[in-house]
Amino acid sequence: MALIRKPGADRLPVSQRIDQRMPNPKRRVMRPTDWAIKGELFLNCSCTVFCPCVVSLGRHQPTEGTCKAWMAIAIDKGHYEREDLTGLNVGLMVEIPGKMAEGDWRVAAYVDERATPGAYNGLLKILSGEAGGTTGLFTLLVSTIIGHEREKVEIVREGRKRGLYIGRKIQGEIEMIDGSSPDHPVVVSNTRYWMGPDVIVAQAGKSKVRDYGRVWDLSGKSGEICAIDWKGAGA
Repeated sequence: MALIRKPGADRLPVSQRIDQRMPNPKRRVMRPTDWAIKGELFLNCSCTVFCPCVVSLGRHQPTEGTCKAWMAIAIDKGHYEREDLTGLNVGLMVEIPGKMAEGDWRVAAYVDERATPGAYNGLLKILSGEAGGTTGLFTLLVSTIIGHEREKVEIVREGRKRGLYIGRKIQGEIEMIDGSSPDHPVVVSNTRYWMGPDVIVAQAGKSKVRDYGRVWDLSGKSGEICAIDWKGAGA
């Protein structure tokens, strides 16, 4: 069918335009839910130390042009509706083609094998943004969920060191960077970063990712450690 244009018009008539109000079946929709998580998130990304996303709120280009990262979430206390999340661990593999704030994140989730079916599904909804609240923005930032699976997710938090171990898929270790005082690591404070306001600067030791066709060596690259206090709109 030939396109019919109004005389002198530089665009299609309203009747022939795509209705932007129609829902996108591939986009996750937020459904605000009662949930809350307190604990710690730490990560290792492909930026040189220190990742510029924290201060720029994701508007600065990653130092290597793209972002490749693993993240670990240790839940010290939490719930999703009536499901207890306390004590569970979660690992993430994240790939971002450019600036963090511009989205198109590709994410794989590894949920603690100890999670009940309800807790497993609840964590997936929280991490995809579908549950709304603190992570609701992920419905816009995450374009592709590469995969999600139950795994033995081991998280180690000892002094200044942190580690995430998921079989041979992720073997990552980071350590806080010393500040001028030997008793305190370097901290970026009072930020508006999505993770939390205070971010401890860290650097990776041995760190490798091997899954979903990705093989990354993030050894020596940037790390972050942050206390998290996230919640849903209904919490």
